[in-house]
Order: sequence, then structure tokens, then C-alpha cells
Amino acid sequence: MTLAALFAVLLGMCLLLVRALLGPTLYDRVLAVNSFGTKTVLVIGLLGYVMGRTDFLDIAILYTLINFVATIAILKFFRYRSFQVPLARRPEQAARGGDSNG
Repeated sequence: MTLAALFAVLLGMCLLLVRALLGPTLYDRVLAVNSFGTKTVLVIGLLGYVMGRTDFLDIAILYTLINFVATIAILKFFRYRSFQVPLARRPEQAARGGDSNG
């Protein structure tokens, strides 16, 4: 039963690779890579279960966090074309109303 689950997840990963390579838009590709990372976490969890090694779950959680942060960073970069965009307005711009014309 576990072997069937592992095979199904690996098949899904192959389909996601095809989607990542052939996706019509950037967001389809990013979603495919994010889903591939999620399936990788499932594979790590299944392998840990089969081998009887509980420390694989720690690795899976760490990989999940890296996958999440990388996805957010990629989407932010493609939206602003830089990682240096501030998250909030500066106080002096807010007091002036944000208008730079004077």
C-alpha cells in the first residue's frame, strides 16, 4: 500500500515537471514548482515512514519552510523586478499624502 502511494506521488511529480516546463504563464510554472516541492515533502515523509526514521519529518518540515519562502521570494521578484521594494510607506510620504509633485 505504501509503495502504491509512493508511486502515485512520483507520477504526480512527473506531471508537475511537465507543467513547469510547458506552462503557458509564469504563474503556472511557479505553482507547478511549489506543488512539486509539496510532493517532495510527501515523498520524504513516506520514505521516513517506510524506513522507520522519525528524523525525516524534521527534514520535511524544514523543506516545507524553504519551499514557502522561496515561492514568496520568486513571486515578489517577478512582481517588482527587485527584492528592494519597501513593505510600507515612509512616514514623511504619508504625511504629505504621497504626492511627489509638491
